[in-house]
Amino acid sequence: MTVSKSSLGSIPTCYATVSIGTPNTPLDQKLKAIADAGFQGIELGFPDLLSFASKNYDKDVDTQDFDTLCDAGRKIGIMCEEAGLKVVMLQPFSNFEGWPEGSEGREDAFRRAKGWIRIMQAVGTDMLQVGSTDSPHAVSSLSHLASDLQQLCDLLAPHKFRLAYENWCWATHAPDWKDVWAIVQEVDRDNIGLCLDTFQTAGGEWADPTTASGLIEQREGGQAALEKQFRGSLEALGKTVPKEKIYILQISDAYKPPSPLDAEPDEQGLRPRGRWSSCLRPVPFDGGYLPVVEVAKAVLETGFRGWFSMEVFDGGPDGQDQEWKDIGAYAKKAMRSHERLLEAAAD
Repeated sequence: MTVSKSSLGSIPTCYATVSIGTPNTPLDQKLKAIADAGFQGIELGFPDLLSFASKNYDKDVDTQDFDTLCDAGRKIGIMCEEAGLKVVMLQPFSNFEGWPEGSEGREDAFRRAKGWIRIMQAVGTDMLQVGSTDSPHAVSSLSHLASDLQQLCDLLAPHKFRLAYENWCWATHAPDWKDVWAIVQEVDRDNIGLCLDTFQTAGGEWADPTTASGLIEQREGGQAALEKQFRGSLEALGKTVPKEKIYILQISDAYKPPSPLDAEPDEQGLRPRGRWSSCLRPVPFDGGYLPVVEVAKAVLETGFRGWFSMEVFDGGPDGQDQEWKDIGAYAKKAMRSHERLLEAAAD
């Protein structure tokens, strides 16, 4: 499908609150910076909700104190309305699917799900982002994973809420877009679709933070074979995923790590791509090296013209965190990056 420049002018713009400043940056300042830069919506990050609630109620709010979190969420909803921002999605809901039947983890997952649905009602959003599980305890059966997500869809459905399922490239069972698409098809519910991400796709199928080159190596045929396989994956995405089953596209690039990351999980069990994701993801065209334009173009070739959302975790090229002296300037830089990305993705 041709990606005409004229078709891209109506794409709505979004910015994840966790992608600017820190959880300690006052949320009203984040919202002002995002709105002033011209973004139309936000992904509300749970860490920002938790921080806002703790500050407003002058106590350490527990992650499952849903009464307090809902009260705080209602206030955030009003703040967003006053700023002219739509709360596009609540994120990131993690490690939900795949727990063994009868396990404590499964019981906790469904308890959290019901609480997060209450938060969605409070803040006024209709979409929940679910990242593909990275729990080593998850059951790998496609039918089991799909069954759990069916049940979550059915909890969301009475509220007319949707589930945006994202492949996390360090996930234990669904690291690629093809994996989550297969699961979404198996779930077979009207209110589930994909949350695609330029980093998760290119960072999982093309790049590797544990090698000196920053690319996936040890493949017969070398880099030429890698490029061919990656192009084939993007062509398949553009031709096979229906546009209505893509709910949002998250945008970020990645810095090549200053030195290769250890290939083993860290003390918390986080795999190298997860560590890479947490602090080495700038806006496109600002020092990263991933083929972001190519991923965005593949998504656009499906006919998708929905939310483009900046979700970056920019700790600078060394990943040591920024001082965040001017979040307004950073948000404006992100908007310029968005505009440049659309320009580059058009035919």
